[in-house]
Amino acid sequence: MHDIRFIREHPEAFDAALKRRYLSEEDWKRYSSQNLLSIDSRRRAIIRVHENALAERNAASKAIPDAKRRGDEATAQKLTARALELRGTIARTDQEQKDVQKELDDLLAQIPNLPADDVPDGKDATDNVEQHHFGAKRDYAFTPKQHFDLGEALGQMDFETAAKLSGARFVVLKKGLARLERALGQFFLDVHTSEPHNYTEVAPPLLVRDRTMFGTAQLPKFYFDQFHLFSHEVLALQARDATEIVWSEAADFIEQHGVKAARAKQGSFSVGEFEYHERDDRYWLIPTAEVPLTNLVRESILDEAQLPLRYTACTPCFRAEAGAAGKDTRGMIRQHQFTKVELVSITTPEQSKEEHERMLACAEEVLKRLDLHYRVVTLCAGDMGFAAQKTYDIEVWLPGQNMYREISSCSNCGEFQARRMSARYRGKESRDVRHVHTLNGSGVAVGRALIAVMETYQQADGSIAVPEALAPYMGGIKKIEKTI
Repeated sequence: MHDIRFIREHPEAFDAALKRRYLSEEDWKRYSSQNLLSIDSRRRAIIRVHENALAERNAASKAIPDAKRRGDEATAQKLTARALELRGTIARTDQEQKDVQKELDDLLAQIPNLPADDVPDGKDATDNVEQHHFGAKRDYAFTPKQHFDLGEALGQMDFETAAKLSGARFVVLKKGLARLERALGQFFLDVHTSEPHNYTEVAPPLLVRDRTMFGTAQLPKFYFDQFHLFSHEVLALQARDATEIVWSEAADFIEQHGVKAARAKQGSFSVGEFEYHERDDRYWLIPTAEVPLTNLVRESILDEAQLPLRYTACTPCFRAEAGAAGKDTRGMIRQHQFTKVELVSITTPEQSKEEHERMLACAEEVLKRLDLHYRVVTLCAGDMGFAAQKTYDIEVWLPGQNMYREISSCSNCGEFQARRMSARYRGKESRDVRHVHTLNGSGVAVGRALIAVMETYQQADGSIAVPEALAPYMGGIKKIEKTI
């Protein structure tokens, strides 16, 4: 979230950086410093009127007893009438202050982070810049297969049954592949929690509240990319006057929870104007452990001596993939549920740039130990995530797909998330209180690592050789092959 004081003091720099994000014309009009500062000016003018009215009322309140003591009833009555008049002004401007402050805060919450100066210019993934790579593409004496062909042929990757249970974008893993996925997650955690990485392992909640999702900037912008739920009690209250919940009337239900929706055929709905309202009785399935790990420091003031803090967790993650219709519909690349090891760092502003490079090296290390070919790219300004100031993507080579696919994204968010969470620290010497910097990265995505291992270590007979680094976790299994 942006600081209106910075925008007030550096409007041209703010606009120049924001333009690198390639916003739509409509968004640019809303997010430009000119529009933001016009709202800010209106807010400050209301505050001046409010404060002047308060001062005048206080002066009048003090003067009334003096006038009465002097026997000057006319002046006392006049001052009393003025104090009553000012009470109305104060009440009105107090509400106006709240309204315009909300207008400004809501707008600031929708603006993406500004790219760092060393982030390359560009609009999309074609403008990303390759930094370096590890290893080389392997040669095979056969045509490499994609992971889903390999897994289904082994009888250990079942999309059909998963669809019966949960619908599209889910998978059931069995036997050796299920163990291999578990082994990868354990291996990643063991590497990151030992020397020299030294991340602290955390087992965080998988359900979080609105304010937690807001803190890491999943809300409000990515409302439709997440899964949310209410308790049975809340649902019952919503349906208290109905004999049953009719899901063909889902538009009405959704509208009660912050979305203005228009009913369409077959019970679906189209979303019109989006209006997000924070709720305490709504829970979200985490899209990444970044959300609870980063929020561990929300609404706190740390001592500088505690920093940097480094956390890691291996958790299931859940994403609605609302904007991914038609993308990667087959296989495990883009799932509603997947496992990921997350890395989060909390630092001072002076530490964050170096910590970003360190985090990238930690994520690379686990891929190096698996001997997987990958490349590192710096994302251009137009391709970065909403909260990122600078991002490195690690893209692993998938022989079956004959292409690189993202397996980790390491981002420095600066103070962007910290402002949303009110996460601060007190300096050692100055004792000044400043916002921390937050960083996050995948260390790495377990499902995509499974895909990479399957496609990289596939054999001519369709079996999968187990990488040497995973041998301690596989109970003596050296090859995953079809079993009866």
